[in-house]
Amino acid sequence: MSEPDVTSLHHLCRELAEAADAVREASRYASGIALGPGLPLAVAGPRASRLARRTLLRTLMDARGFGWAPHGPSPLAGAVWLAGVLTSRESLAVSLAVLGLKARIRAASVRHPELLANPTTSRVLAALDEDRQAEAARVFKGLLTEKGAEYALALLAPCFADIMAWNALTDENPFNDNAGWQISSGRELTSEYFLGISGAVWSFLDRGRGRAEPHTPSPELLQGLDGSGSIVGYVRNIGRIGTRGLLLVQRVAGPDGAHRFVVQLAGMARGFNEESPQDLVGALNAVGGTDTAYTRAVSGALRQLVPSGAELALVGHSQGGITAMNLAASRDFNALYRVTHVVAIGSPIDTKRAADPRTKVLSLVNEHDIVPSLEGRSAVSPYALPAEFTEFTWTDDTHAFPLCHAAERYAHNLQHDVPHARAHVDSELSAFRGRVTGTHLFTLHDR
Repeated sequence: MSEPDVTSLHHLCRELAEAADAVREASRYASGIALGPGLPLAVAGPRASRLARRTLLRTLMDARGFGWAPHGPSPLAGAVWLAGVLTSRESLAVSLAVLGLKARIRAASVRHPELLANPTTSRVLAALDEDRQAEAARVFKGLLTEKGAEYALALLAPCFADIMAWNALTDENPFNDNAGWQISSGRELTSEYFLGISGAVWSFLDRGRGRAEPHTPSPELLQGLDGSGSIVGYVRNIGRIGTRGLLLVQRVAGPDGAHRFVVQLAGMARGFNEESPQDLVGALNAVGGTDTAYTRAVSGALRQLVPSGAELALVGHSQGGITAMNLAASRDFNALYRVTHVVAIGSPIDTKRAADPRTKVLSLVNEHDIVPSLEGRSAVSPYALPAEFTEFTWTDDTHAFPLCHAAERYAHNLQHDVPHARAHVDSELSAFRGRVTGTHLFTLHDR
């Protein structure tokens, strides 16, 4: 299949998503009339009123109409909708959304022929396409057992978010439907798509005030830090400071003699850690929210070091990239500093926006890295990014997660596999290339 066919598939995805939204809105309106307190219709007498209500209900629950489509704010509509979810009834709106997701998965398989070349993933996608979800789940479980989660997740990464949205819309869990709708229509994700836990819950759990203390590095760490001012050097620095709760800030005398600051933010540590904001709860909160313990800790560190009005480049990997974007999205942070650039490496940031329209956002993504798609937009999405975003995507031969997500691997990719991406980012950050006049580390704390 040729590239124009991918473009056509993406156009079809968007058309189907718009149609699904329109049908869903019509169903909601009809539900409000049929299952609400009264009929706002100019009907002639009780008999006509009952006939009109029956017609609407038949349209809302008949496969020849909207399918099983009652929903809306009224308790009765909610109860009927829940009954449909628990009994696996599907509405016309869901069917249209699923068709759009099928087209997206098909487009991903054109871009990534290895999805169909691998016999197991090919069987998973074929079962999904034919609505045999139980078989798809069984085959995927076999892939996990045979090859391990590392291989399976990396191989399916290009269409993982679409598969999860499909599952959310058609499973018997009523709480993750909203996430499925948001992914299918390209909107910002406000809840995760496994259990449907909302961002407000993760924000409640991630209540640490965020605290930063100056850190005295070992001579070995200092000597190993890169001062070249290149994106490869920054990513290697992030790999060196690790996920131990350290923040690195380098002050640079630029080509014009002005002092600027490059803030380098690492990703998530393993599991739950009450001492560090770089834990699982913080990462989940960062995807859907903007004010997190990590952003508060970084902001506190910079207030100790960086003068108000200074120009900053925020460079982050994984959760660090999300945090960089969250800082750029904060109006309070932008009132203190001029964020000229955000460089996010392997980070799910596509639905976030900087508060200052002058901020340039550069996103670097290995298409077999599953992490950047966790906010619902994959690297092969039919939805374009805004003008202030520049996205570089690529594949390499690792096809294993988390190896393809590691900072060190991204540095290797930028150095050897995608020199055009490296050159573009280095050109964007040219004002920050110069003599390093200060290297500062901070230990970040949750509380």
